[in-house]
Order: sequence, then structure tokens, then C-alpha cells
Amino acid sequence: MKAVIQTEFGDPSVLKYEDVDVPKIGKHEVLIKVAYTSVNYADIKKRIGNKGRGPFPLMLGLDAAGTIEEAPKNSIFSKGDRVIAFPKGGSYAEFVVANEQLVYKIPDTLPLDKAATMPTVSILSYILLHEIGQVKKTDTIVIHSAAGGVGSMLLQLAKLAGVQKIIGTVGNSNKENYVKRLGADVVCTYETFAEDVLSQTANLGATVIFDSVAGEITSRSIDCLALYGTLVQFGNSSGKAGNFKTSDVHSSCRNVKGFSLGTTRKYDPARLAPVADIVLDLFASKKITLPIANIFDLSDVIQAHRLIESRKYEGKVLIKI
Repeated sequence: MKAVIQTEFGDPSVLKYEDVDVPKIGKHEVLIKVAYTSVNYADIKKRIGNKGRGPFPLMLGLDAAGTIEEAPKNSIFSKGDRVIAFPKGGSYAEFVVANEQLVYKIPDTLPLDKAATMPTVSILSYILLHEIGQVKKTDTIVIHSAAGGVGSMLLQLAKLAGVQKIIGTVGNSNKENYVKRLGADVVCTYETFAEDVLSQTANLGATVIFDSVAGEITSRSIDCLALYGTLVQFGNSSGKAGNFKTSDVHSSCRNVKGFSLGTTRKYDPARLAPVADIVLDLFASKKITLPIANIFDLSDVIQAHRLIESRKYEGKVLIKI
């Protein structure tokens, strides 16, 4: 089968389109014929070596949409079932293997390309909003990197939940209209967001802030977080650690919560299935959607990575297998 692998860390040129063996399924695993996979910023970090070392050869990719090719006896899946999944060992390939607990059937009315936009960002976003942030309608929330995949989902889910005020931050003001179309009431740049949030809330601050950037954005988020507010930290796209002092939280009754979809896939996969059912229904009923910025062939994966790194896109970047 065709796949994209790398044998060293580096720029997009390390990604090689090659022939490899079709993987074999083990106990409680299925083989999936991939139709589409998405490109996530985590792929970029892993490609350049920011998410651990090897082992090589290494295949990138967090999620996939396709059809079941092979399933074990007594499986809930059958050949031909349309699914989304979190494969093991990457998803930039014609065939992938996934644990049955991380595979979810998709409604017949949901096209595979639309389904491919959602596994990582929509399941993560739903958990962040409803389980970790426990957002209420009366809240004022801040969504950092609002034009990105998770940001785009958080905006729509917050709007659907009737959240009172939604503030999105962007690195480029050219993305303001896009972010507002998805549900933001106010759009700020990273340079001024802390002051803008305080201005929008009569100096009370935001009740929940979603931070996937870290670095100095974390400390500046604390500066505009309300009493009893929650900072939800789920990434560090800046490549830098965020810092805060214990005195920033105890006397103000504020709290910081962390969440990782990768950790949950590994240690508590059963937690994801009920959420997958919810977001799949929301996508199938068109209550939420994620624009497709571009679709690249698997052989053109280098171009897909360059687009992600440019940050000059809105929505999800997909790879067609």
C-alpha cells in the first residue's frame, strides 16, 4: 500500500511517499481502508521532533475516515461499515489499524470528507466546553486561536449552547469575519486581548478561557480571568510553556484545568464514545460544520504541511487517500 513515512525529523521534505506493507490486525482491532485523513498542528510538532523521539520509520496522522476492510469475529463492525477512527501508528496511509474502542460508525447521511474534518477537533472541543470548562449560558468565554480547527469547533458549540458572550482571539485580523461567522461576538488579536476582555466585561474578566497557545498567552489570560474563573489549558502551539503563580489562583478562587485527547485515547478511551455519538449527530444534522480549507492527495502531503505551517487557511486541511 501507499503511505507517507519519515525516517528523520525536520521540515516537510522529510515526508516520503512510499510503498509499505499493509498492517495486520490484532485482538480487538479492525483494518480500515482510509478515504480521508486530516492534518493537525500536532502532526507538525511530531514531524519536527517536538513531541518525543522516534521510533523510526514514523507515520503521522491522528484520525481517519473510511470503511472497515477487516474485522475480527464477533466484532460490532463489519466489512464496508463507514467509520471515523483514531488509528494506532498514524493515518497517512491507504490502510490503518485501530482499536475497536477508538472506532465510531458514522451516519449514512454524512459524507466521508465532512466526517474526516471532525474526529480530533470536534470530540476534543465538546469535552473541553462541556466537561472540563463546564460552560454555562451566562458565561463570558475566551477562545484562543479561534480560527483554527479546535477554535472553529468551540465557537460553534458555544453558540449552539447559547453562551452569553463569546470572545475569539486571532493572530491575524484578516480572520475576523470568519471567526464572527462561526459565532464569536467579539474578535481580538493576541496583542490586545487581555485589555479588550476587561473592557468587554466591565473589568470583571472572562469566566472561562480556552488556551491552546501557552507561552505568554497563558500569563496574560490569567490577567483577564474573572474571580472563580477557569483557565482550560490543552496545548502549546507557541512551543513555549505557560506560567502562572500559585498566588494567581488561590486568593481569587480561580482554577486551571488541563486536558489532553491523546492521553485520554491511551488511558480512558471509553470516555470518548458517548461524545463521538453526540458530535456525529450534530454534524449529520448540519447543526455544526467545519469548512474544508483544502484537500490534498496523499502524494502531495508536503504541500499540506506547508499550508498548515503558513497558518493562511480557515477550517480543516484534509488528505485524500
